[in-house]
Amino acid sequence: MKKSSKQYLFTPGPAPVPPEVLLEMARPLIHHRTPEFSAVLDSARERLRPLFGTRHEVILLASSGTGAMEAAVSNLLDPAHHAVYINGGKFGERWGKIIVAHGAIAHEVKVEWGHSVRPEQVDDALSENPAARALFVQASETSTGALHPIADIGEVTRRRGVLLVVDGITSVGVFEQKMDEWGVDALVTGSQKALMLPPGLAMIALSDQALARTRECRARRYYFDLLRELKAQRDEHTTAYTPAVALVYGLNKALELIHAETLPRVFALQLLMAEATRASAPMLGLRIFPDDPAPGVTAMVTPDGIDSGKVVRFMRDELGVSIQGGQDQMKGKLIRIGHMGYLSPFDMLTAVSALELALAKLGHRFESGTGVAAVQTRIKQGI
Repeated sequence: MKKSSKQYLFTPGPAPVPPEVLLEMARPLIHHRTPEFSAVLDSARERLRPLFGTRHEVILLASSGTGAMEAAVSNLLDPAHHAVYINGGKFGERWGKIIVAHGAIAHEVKVEWGHSVRPEQVDDALSENPAARALFVQASETSTGALHPIADIGEVTRRRGVLLVVDGITSVGVFEQKMDEWGVDALVTGSQKALMLPPGLAMIALSDQALARTRECRARRYYFDLLRELKAQRDEHTTAYTPAVALVYGLNKALELIHAETLPRVFALQLLMAEATRASAPMLGLRIFPDDPAPGVTAMVTPDGIDSGKVVRFMRDELGVSIQGGQDQMKGKLIRIGHMGYLSPFDMLTAVSALELALAKLGHRFESGTGVAAVQTRIKQGI
């Protein structure tokens, strides 16, 4: 088979970037200490608030999403402070590693991969660890595709007087976030998912309670000093350090496109893509992995004897269609298809068609075309 020269990106990040955004980032570079850049920075930050569901300031950082995760830890916890984190996948595990790296004491709530944490588990963990200052969790665990019940968790943390810190890297811009209503004290995300940008920007918003804690925090930090960065962005309309100028321009354009589409329609389209993709699973003899799947990523278990890594490689190398496999305990067993940002429901026909070809190539038996037909049927119901 002749290898495809055209590439299709369906990974859980990075996600495709619209041409309008690419063109905006290709503008001649300007200096960042100028009124022109300040206007774009202010516009982008204001346009982010509805995606976060907050009245609070959204702070931009030139980093990956992990940088915003680390900023949350280093600004909210002193060394020897206690914190609880939910470990239901690779990124929940990352919260624990960051907490420990900063000298704080991490208490793990272990959740079986593919499952969502239960509010009573959170309540029990906070009861067992009364010194805990904060709870760290994912809204959407990208490594498993599982959704955690942030609104219910927020009820627990508010009652316990504990800060709630949420990784929204595959939830902000994917489905409605209600940071203020849910009692989220710090919400972080990254540029390369539903915000339709290349990697390199992170965002974080802090509640009044989180800001108060940050002012008290004595942990060492320099680049990720959120109080310094907030002062620069809110009061001086610039950034504390050199920003990713082209990415900020791209972000402003991407947010313009998102708001022109309207958030309800953006969220509905991404949910339709998720449901259409998942409709193919039973037709192909696959199993949806998480009990409560998140809208941004579909994680499916491959049949016995089918190495998901081989599926991923065949689709990428022979068909030009990129998805991702599983990690750690799910390596070789899981495929993950992203449907965030600059994609449409009809793109899922391409993803599932390529998946069918890969499964057939590897000897899996199913009725050809049934997965694609299921996708098409669900799209027809949603348009």
